[in-house]
Amino acid sequence: MTTSQLEIQLIGALTAAACALPGVFLILRRMAMLTDAIGHAILLGIVLAFFVVSNLSSPLLIVGAALAGLLTVSLVEALERTGRVREDAATGITFPLLFGLGVILISRYAGNVHLDVDAVLLGELAYAPFNRVELFGADLGPQALWVMLALLAMNGALITLLYKELKIGTFDAGLAATLGLAPGLVHYLLMASVSMTTVGAFQTAGAILIVSFIVGPPATAYLLTDKLNVMLLLAVGIGAVSAVAGYWLAYLLDASIAGSMAVMIGLVFFAAVLLAPEQGVIAGIRRRASQAREFAETMLVIHLFNHEHSPEESRENRVRHLNEHLRWTPEHAREVVDLAVDDGLVRLREDLLELTESGRTRARDGMAMT
Repeated sequence: MTTSQLEIQLIGALTAAACALPGVFLILRRMAMLTDAIGHAILLGIVLAFFVVSNLSSPLLIVGAALAGLLTVSLVEALERTGRVREDAATGITFPLLFGLGVILISRYAGNVHLDVDAVLLGELAYAPFNRVELFGADLGPQALWVMLALLAMNGALITLLYKELKIGTFDAGLAATLGLAPGLVHYLLMASVSMTTVGAFQTAGAILIVSFIVGPPATAYLLTDKLNVMLLLAVGIGAVSAVAGYWLAYLLDASIAGSMAVMIGLVFFAAVLLAPEQGVIAGIRRRASQAREFAETMLVIHLFNHEHSPEESRENRVRHLNEHLRWTPEHAREVVDLAVDDGLVRLREDLLELTESGRTRARDGMAMT
């Protein structure tokens, strides 16, 4: 593995981790697609800042992009507060407008300047190692690596310092306001964090991969846990691992690094959708099968319990009578009886069914619930 390959993977992993931290709160607040709006709208901020300073290396471009991100959030929320449109519609109206303005300004007034719309959308991680930081003649590594490390530290510090405020404000903004936790201020600090992270990752990751990094790992972590602190750690880990795996997928396929990372994040998410222990599709199928089994066993023991107090009726507690009394097919009746025997609820003596004490307890509990 070459130094450049290692640096690209480190940049990708740090970018994913930095994006995942605020992304957790966006997922929990149901504001995930606001990231897409910010990721596109900051193009307008970059272009306007460039018109002011005429220098693509100026840090004011970052300031302009961050302000455009906050403007996007403010416009979306202002439209939503009118009561005329919902948040998704407000987002869908705002970011194409701002992004379109940025594209028009580039094509009309900055045609000779290297502001590539394709790079804005896709980024190019492969070029990140060439932009180096040097101090007193010493090579300190890629600039993107230090930028994303700083943003990861910033987001980590913000969440650590405002963990209580973010947690309460996310799940109950009214309670946060009652407790004097300033949920409005905390909200805009979170949005500023999202904007700064988006701007920092903009050049290398591009708008599309930034959305994948901010939304994908937290959404995957949300399927795996219901604890906020665990979700934060899982989101960071999933994002970093997916970024590294995406790089090697791109290497094997000789394809786009950003595209491969986005695909890998999507694959990990869909794997969690299928395999998550509590919320996964397979777990849901097993849970429904278990509930159906438990319901059928309960019906069986209640039926037997109602008949065992009468000698005449108790003689009808046979497998062949279940089709008549419970409308079960012979195959289903035999399957339920075998399950009940295995669970210690019923004893089978030749063709006669007898309840165990566990079976009688289940029957009483079942009748009490009905």
